[in-house]
Amino acid sequence: MANPAQYDLTYYQASIPVFIRALNNLSALLRKAVAFTAEQGIDESQWVNARLAPDMFSLARQVQSASDAAKSCAARLSGGEIPSFPDTETTFAQLQQRIDKTIAYLNSLPQDLFAHAGERPIVMNMRGTAKTFSGYDYLFRLALPNLFFHITTAYDILRNQGLAIGKSDYLGSFE
Repeated sequence: MANPAQYDLTYYQASIPVFIRALNNLSALLRKAVAFTAEQGIDESQWVNARLAPDMFSLARQVQSASDAAKSCAARLSGGEIPSFPDTETTFAQLQQRIDKTIAYLNSLPQDLFAHAGERPIVMNMRGTAKTFSGYDYLFRLALPNLFFHITTAYDILRNQGLAIGKSDYLGSFE
């Protein structure tokens, strides 16, 4: 029987590599969108501003929200300050830069900063009410689902616009 200790994950391992992979996969989706819109002569602003429903965020805001989810969680779990990125992106190139900047931030965080992440209280303002989470609950019940919600919605917007992408594009390479 395998040693169960070899399967213990740190908060760093359960967050940073997952965030980076998800954002890299989102970046790959945007690259496909750039190529397709250029090939078809589509104004990219139509896609950057596209929504699944009138009351939902645009593709740009979904990418910004995925970036925010990853960098905010990483900062909170590591005990640092959340980097502030203005939500001013209006092109695919700017959204790619946002993703790149987020990944650079994630890569800059040393693993040891996450040593006590599970016990660290995370206070969030949710709809005007302060809510306190353990690091565990914050990561697994809020941050990861939130990140994947926004990436999935970005995927869905691109698919709805006619981009030929599938599950393997969402999941990315396993090499």
